[in-house]
Amino acid sequence: MSTEAAENYRAPRLSTLDLRGTHHTYAELRSLMPRQNSEYVGNAQQAVDEIIASVRGRGADYVKELSQRFDGVEQGALRVPPEAMKDAVDSISPELKAALEVSIERNRAFAAAQKPGETSIEVAPGAHLINRWTPVRRVGVYVPGGLAVYPSSVIMNTVPAQAAGVE
Repeated sequence: MSTEAAENYRAPRLSTLDLRGTHHTYAELRSLMPRQNSEYVGNAQQAVDEIIASVRGRGADYVKELSQRFDGVEQGALRVPPEAMKDAVDSISPELKAALEVSIERNRAFAAAQKPGETSIEVAPGAHLINRWTPVRRVGVYVPGGLAVYPSSVIMNTVPAQAAGVE
């Protein structure tokens, strides 16, 4: 797929299949559920690879173009200003804020439990090997927008990075 084709690529629309109140065998369910063929997966992977290459080559300006194309949002900056984050936090109900804090706490505990410890071994007199997990300095997180808001996406992408030690 060419870069132009990748930039114009549109995934097939998702359809909804309502099976509430019905009972099916496993074989019947498999026959009812749409399956993507390998050509679709290959085309999607190629489109993603070309988008990544374009982002690497063109940087933030291309990310802004993608935001406009995929989300319909014109980005002035890629970082959310601190005052906008404070305003957003201040605007939510105390009940929602408490629920989000519980979710963050649980996610942080689970992520911290997965963090590997340092391993050191002396393979010969005076020859030590150390296996150390070192977090990257910073990460970028894409937060989907549109008609629905999913704070869980933010929590599940940022909290493990924080637990790993990302600044």
